[in-house]
This record gives sequence, structure tokens and C-alpha cells, in this order.
Amino acid sequence: MRADRLITIILLLQNNKKLTTKALARELGVTERTIHRDMESLSTAGILVLAERGKLGGWRLLEHYRK
Repeated sequence: MRADRLITIILLLQNNKKLTTKALARELGVTERTIHRDMESLSTAGILVLAERGKLGGWRLLEHYRK
């Protein structure tokens, strides 16, 4: 269920400083495109998820959401 996956993404990002799209997709058993759609949904819901590009990039939550 999508709501469960969105909550899981938030929990994973709270417990890790940064995760790649590939790592999230593998962990959740979905495609990378699904992760991108989920991140859009989280942003629309007001959860600020930051994307960092590049070799050391990934997704992370603002510190406010990590507590």
C-alpha cells in the first residue's frame, strides 16, 4: 500500500543521513521511478525531502524531520 511505503520512506530517511533512489527502491521492492513519484507526494504533503545530485548524492530529510 502506498501510504505504508511513504511512511517507511520517512522512517528510513530518519534513521539514515542519506539514501540513494536505488537503495530505497531495492529496500522497498519498487522501481526507481516509483521512488521519484513517492518523493513528489511527500513534498506535496509538506515533508521537505532534499535531493542531492552526483556520485555522493541521495535523498535526505531536513534536520527538522529527523528528530
